[in-house]
Amino acid sequence: MSNYKKYFKVNKDTWDKKVGIHMKSEFYNVDSFKKGKTSLNSYELEELGNVKGKSLLHLQCHFGQDTLSLSRLGAICTGIDLSSSGIKQAKLLNNELGLDAVFIESNLYDVPKKVEGAFDIVFASYGIIGWLPDLKTWGEIIASKLKQGGFFYLIEFHPIVWMFDFLQTPPKLTYPYLQSEVIYEEYKGTYANSNANIVSKEYGWNHGLGEVVSALTAAGLQIEFLHEFEKSPYNSFPEMDTTDDGMYVLKENQRMFPLIFSIRATKT
Repeated sequence: MSNYKKYFKVNKDTWDKKVGIHMKSEFYNVDSFKKGKTSLNSYELEELGNVKGKSLLHLQCHFGQDTLSLSRLGAICTGIDLSSSGIKQAKLLNNELGLDAVFIESNLYDVPKKVEGAFDIVFASYGIIGWLPDLKTWGEIIASKLKQGGFFYLIEFHPIVWMFDFLQTPPKLTYPYLQSEVIYEEYKGTYANSNANIVSKEYGWNHGLGEVVSALTAAGLQIEFLHEFEKSPYNSFPEMDTTDDGMYVLKENQRMFPLIFSIRATKT
């Protein structure tokens, strides 16, 4: 991964700056979370199933809200993230809430040397694979961290969503579905607070569904399901409609592609 070190450094610096902003944002609503509100959405709650007593590794956990929500459900959790600020805040939240999750600062690709043992579940959610240049190694790491019979669960924004340039209003279809080159974006604020006093500098990579599935199957995992959803828990596009269950959908005349996908893959 030495070829990507400069990209990872820029991304880490940006995420370290984002943490303090996100902790205070309405988007993450840390006060409600501390009072017991889960940060997990209906998709992952339903598709993960009962996690009580299961060991769980959460990849790219930011400042640990989802990890700690899973810990509240009885999972024995370990969360990793490349941001030292994120891991510091995750540990503080864990202690404040009296939970027993473990948090480790680690780039995804350093997990084999920084995280010991294997887990019943490996979990990742929303806006994570775009930070990874190499999904083949990602799949191998996931498989290596799963116990026999364990499963990997991913809930993620659909690759079609990442074809749009969200720095333009309205978002413009800009990037090829099979974009292979790195994408650099620089913009004011963050997705959780567009007015924040920060310039986000980010390197990312687009990955199609075929690449995601192939990375997991090549590592020996068996796909249980691949689901695609037109409703999103997040207001990703401007002027979305709100559904009765609190989700978001594109305007009816724009509803031409899914917004979210999920995969569950088992180590047999």
